[in-house]
Amino acid sequence: MPKPIINIADVALEPWPPGSGLSGKAEERYEARMGFIAPRIGAQKLGYNITAVPPGKSAFPLHNHHANEEMFFIVQGSGEVRIGEDSYSIRVGDVVACPPGGKERAHKIVNTGAEELRYLAVSTKLSPEVVDYPDSGKFGVLAELPAYDDGRPKRFVFVGREGHSLNYWEGE
Repeated sequence: MPKPIINIADVALEPWPPGSGLSGKAEERYEARMGFIAPRIGAQKLGYNITAVPPGKSAFPLHNHHANEEMFFIVQGSGEVRIGEDSYSIRVGDVVACPPGGKERAHKIVNTGAEELRYLAVSTKLSPEVVDYPDSGKFGVLAELPAYDDGRPKRFVFVGREGHSLNYWEGE
């Protein structure tokens, strides 16, 4: 069993998403480094990470979760969080609640400050999960599946747009 304690200063941050794939407008708007904590300390029902966002950027587009709840604790810098149609200033020490729900619960954190914004993100890990992206009209489905025989995590991820679905019987 891993040691159940880690100091956030000891969490290595890696570019997110791995291999980026960002281009065009997305490359201008989104950039982050993340350090995943939960697996290192043996967490099972909650996910934890440190996210670092440079000035003028966001880690993720506006989105809402249908199953999972998120909480963010600001540990460095300042910014703004949009929740639904409302925007709020955030700074060191602030705690932000993002319960699951519809587009009125959609959220996005933007670093509006002059220094790197860092926050501790904590979330439930219910699977499968459906996420909406109201600004782009997309949705995503994510399921955590039993690991491969060699222990590597196995996931199912599908991103699409409503109305672009196949017929259930197509190809059968």
